[in-house]
Amino acid sequence: MSELVLANARVVTREEIFPGSVSILAGRITALDASPVVGPGAVDCEGDFLIPGVVELHTDVLEKHAFPRPAARWPALAAVVAHDAQLATAGITTVLDSLAVGYVFDSGQRARDPRALTEAIRSAQAAGLLRVEHFLHMRCEVSTEHVVEDFTPYADDSLVRLVSLMDHTPGQRQFTSLGKYREYNQGKYGLSDSELDALIARRLEDQQRYGAKHRAALLELCGARGLPLASHDDATVGHVEEAAKAGMTIAEFPTTLEAARAARVYGLAVIAGAPNLVMRRSHSGNVAAGALAGEGLVDVLSSDYVPASALHGAFLLHARHGLALPAALATVTATPAARIGFDDRGEIAPGLRADLVRVRLVGELPVVESVWRRGVRVV
Repeated sequence: MSELVLANARVVTREEIFPGSVSILAGRITALDASPVVGPGAVDCEGDFLIPGVVELHTDVLEKHAFPRPAARWPALAAVVAHDAQLATAGITTVLDSLAVGYVFDSGQRARDPRALTEAIRSAQAAGLLRVEHFLHMRCEVSTEHVVEDFTPYADDSLVRLVSLMDHTPGQRQFTSLGKYREYNQGKYGLSDSELDALIARRLEDQQRYGAKHRAALLELCGARGLPLASHDDATVGHVEEAAKAGMTIAEFPTTLEAARAARVYGLAVIAGAPNLVMRRSHSGNVAAGALAGEGLVDVLSSDYVPASALHGAFLLHARHGLALPAALATVTATPAARIGFDDRGEIAPGLRADLVRVRLVGELPVVESVWRRGVRVV
């Protein structure tokens, strides 16, 4: 097996940026060299950035590939392969595919049972069809009737690396504003005013019937197995305190500065939405990710519904918000890897996996030129 050398790059390590090269053998980084020389057989990166592969903890884009239109269900394997290609070209080398467990509204755009997709991921990965390494993030909607029943088969699944507990009941968390709840759901599902009124009434009833009971059951299932847990859309200090008491270590998308500050106090890693950062606003009317960044409250960026936004957002943390580039890129590489126990990736250092991305910066836009996973070029 021959050595691969990526030379004449601006190498971004956890601590610094230097012009030089990275040597790779058997899928691992073997050496870093601060020389600009491009030796015989080396890949000339032409002065582009060389960064660690992106580690993505929350993206629900697979569901969009699987259900491209209401009532249109794409073949699961084809959906997974297309989704994987989109992730790879965004510089993502490790992903936790975020799949919903529990309906909020049955629009035909999401399967109640995600097993067809999870089995397609498993079979595609085993067959070597995927460029990115895939794991699962199960997003459990606690105030729905079947969520515990539907999650239980995943409690012992080795692909599951994160479980988040969500509650999208109108009037709280993501949708404190009922006006925004109406705007979002009518725009997404095309509901009439009377249909939306009925949905709101049903969701409030379901929360009273199921919310606390299902939350407790899911916490027991996950706690017994040591699965990492995330809270979702915390809006108050009380929400964060509840999450910390339950042993959660990640706060996904806090909707207020108050909640993000509390998450920092309680030691929860704050995940902010990269699309929010790129667009400079929350589409739900909640706190802007830039405001969190301004107070140093962004630990992890998630691409959420736009895979390319993770890398874009990380570079914007540097360009707009003054973070040193190594620290900015750590929000999509080293920190998410560490938070879910991946100690073999997320940084450019000898001994770690050669998951690497060559990036050309055009203005504020990072353009992915090449991607290597375990030293094999996949883009």
